[in-house]
Amino acid sequence: MNTYPVTSATFIRREIAALEALGVEVTRFAIRPWDQPLVEAADRDEAARCRYLLAPGALPLGLRLVREILGNPAGVARAVATGWQMWRAAERGAAVRHLAYLLEAVHLKQSAGGIAHLHAHFSTNTAAVALLVSRLGGPGYSFTAHGPDEFRDPRAASLALKIAQARFVVAISAFARVQLALAGGMAQWPKLHVVRCGVDLDMMQPAPAPAADAPLVCIGRLCPQKAQTLLVEAWGALHESHPQARLILIGDGETRPEIEQAIARHGLSEVIEIRGWAENAAVQDALATSRALVLPSFAEGLPIVIMEAHAHARPVISTFIAAIPELVDAQSGWLVPAGDVPALTAALRSCLDATPEDLARRGATGRSRVEAAHDLHASARALKALFAAVTDPH
Repeated sequence: MNTYPVTSATFIRREIAALEALGVEVTRFAIRPWDQPLVEAADRDEAARCRYLLAPGALPLGLRLVREILGNPAGVARAVATGWQMWRAAERGAAVRHLAYLLEAVHLKQSAGGIAHLHAHFSTNTAAVALLVSRLGGPGYSFTAHGPDEFRDPRAASLALKIAQARFVVAISAFARVQLALAGGMAQWPKLHVVRCGVDLDMMQPAPAPAADAPLVCIGRLCPQKAQTLLVEAWGALHESHPQARLILIGDGETRPEIEQAIARHGLSEVIEIRGWAENAAVQDALATSRALVLPSFAEGLPIVIMEAHAHARPVISTFIAAIPELVDAQSGWLVPAGDVPALTAALRSCLDATPEDLARRGATGRSRVEAAHDLHASARALKALFAAVTDPH
């Protein structure tokens, strides 16, 4: 991974745990640790188990490179040629970053004794490092592509090269698989596999019917792409007709001051609460006791929190972007065009006015879809099968 563990990406930790439960031996590598406090004890445990590639510092990493040049000149030559190719495709000023990729790859290759296969989460710098490790003569690699940022400039990211050199590539949705095919060409289609992110359905049971005054919840990093500021604008538009309706925001990030200003401007401080980051148990409790989840994002892959809300039999209000319509539609919630505040306001009003029977029907549909396509243990079995296919000597 690039940064691991991260409070907003607990799905990776759960995926690793599910793989280990199947007997897969997993060694964790990340380029750097997260620079914020970890609220979950399990994440702190993961940080203690993770090896960080930049931890030694520039001088020790440079010495590792010298040792690799002396002992593996052909491998270093291949890696340098590939790094040069990626640098030429990237934007100007990326030379230092690509040199760092080489140093990280050397460290990882020298630390990877006994490792049969590298799997990178995200197709960005982590996949670049994994590619360079393979060119150095280390283990082959695969990666999981989530989107949406990964697909914004596939040429600059050398996405076609990463796909071509990978043993296989995982897409978290049909949408992501198509984006990978557009980047890498249809000749790579058989190499592209959809393995959907999953949730532990044993731990997330359908919740009882919500109370009449149950709040809506919005869970995720407070950032421009999540569009929480527009959610506050929509809440202001319906506040007169639904003065008692409440909204809880769980998460933190760079747009928090802007969101707080919008709350104050609309006089919503009594009905909108920002709780900051929370432990997973608190997040699950908030979903289970909510009326619905609302996520008005501009850009997403397919958010885990939507799966979690549906696992608790809660409907979802979200936007027509990326892979979200693969899980959410009018049968399990409400979808609106991204950035359309009047449409978002109408969806919120419809949810607040919905009968208990309507909410239950939508929630039950969502639960059945998650059971069918987003079971964590089924996804782990699919990943294990892909790993076995490229590492089994028979």
